[in-house]
Amino acid sequence: MKILFATTNLAKIKKYKDKLSKEGIELITINDLDFKLDIDENGKDAIENAYIKAKAYYDATKIITIGMDNCLFIEELPKEKQPGTHVRRINGKELNDEEMIEYYSNMVKEYGGKLTAKWVYGMVMCTDKGNFEHTWNKSDFYLVDKACKERNPGYPLDSISVMLDNGKYWLEMTEEDKIKNKEKDKKPDGVIEFILNNI
Repeated sequence: MKILFATTNLAKIKKYKDKLSKEGIELITINDLDFKLDIDENGKDAIENAYIKAKAYYDATKIITIGMDNCLFIEELPKEKQPGTHVRRINGKELNDEEMIEYYSNMVKEYGGKLTAKWVYGMVMCTDKGNFEHTWNKSDFYLVDKACKERNPGYPLDSISVMLDNGKYWLEMTEEDKIKNKEKDKKPDGVIEFILNNI
């Protein structure tokens, strides 16, 4: 079975492709299509933007389609300064990975070098049976004003994200650190189960 993931984000694709393959599902992406839609992601939150993407590509292809988006919430910022769903779109411009690292590093520097943040995720799956939605969030972490050398294409803010408990950059965590973090968090994203339950 094929499912379309309405994204070109390499990190998102990598995270789920192998797991779904083990379940007999081939995850294809916008890159595998011979067209790309121009979609105005104007939703007020991650779920609305995920729905906008999934519905547009489902209507165009009639393939079961997943849309996903995420919002960045920063504890110390007032509501009007929250990045929300516009993490990449700053002042009308779509930032590339390095521009994002620079922009957010500078913002954090203005607030003293460290801000408490969390990601809130939304996923919508459009099928011939209807539309289904799923949401989750990642534990609080710090955004800092100095980037590590490592990069995770598609997730540039990982380079300035530091764990609360051990002070390590996400991208410099060992496998042991990741296991400890998962055990502490105890909040799996449930995405694979969500997809399997709604196809």
